[in-house]
Amino acid sequence: MRHSPAEIIREYGPFPEAKGVHGVSYDGRRIWFASGDRLNALDPDSGAIVGALSVPADAGTAFDGRHLFQIAEAAIHRIDPTTGEVVATIPAPGNGEDSGLAWAEGSLWVGQYRARKIYQVDPDTGTVLRTIETDRFVTGVTWVDGELWHGTWQDETCDVRRIDPQTGEVMERLDMPAGTVVSGLESDGADRFFCGGATSGKLRVVRRPGRGGTAT
Repeated sequence: MRHSPAEIIREYGPFPEAKGVHGVSYDGRRIWFASGDRLNALDPDSGAIVGALSVPADAGTAFDGRHLFQIAEAAIHRIDPTTGEVVATIPAPGNGEDSGLAWAEGSLWVGQYRARKIYQVDPDTGTVLRTIETDRFVTGVTWVDGELWHGTWQDETCDVRRIDPQTGEVMERLDMPAGTVVSGLESDGADRFFCGGATSGKLRVVRRPGRGGTAT
């Protein structure tokens, strides 16, 4: 297993208009983050909030190239990002205990916090297609280059880890600094992870390690 400290390369916030950061996604131009009663659009260059949608947004967020998906208690809403209209709703598999949310391979991937599980879910029906078990609480989920990563928060420590999507085995781990929380996780599709900071109101950028190097 590769194991190293997380390299935080930028911080955004805290934001006066947001109570916290509870879910994170990226549409190729803007970072979207959930803050309880709204979805906020953040310009990653300037660090300014450039828009917001008034929707329930208390956990994971995802983007499929057209719509945003947002966990709201025991449901997942499909949202038009231009109008904020909820165009469809499916049940969340954890029935209110859901955390991270990601889009990959035509499916939603939903973390269930205390159950230590990640579900592959049909985005149209909410049917669970696959269940992946991991060994720590799940606080965020993302895919990049065929790799499944998730955030953790347990026993006062947090990390971002890559797991085998078939077995749940930990393949790589990035330890966050003491006192730093991960509450939402998204990749930019390249070398950055966007990590929510829960009630700190911050959003942190963590460098994704290169594929070379020696495991420790």
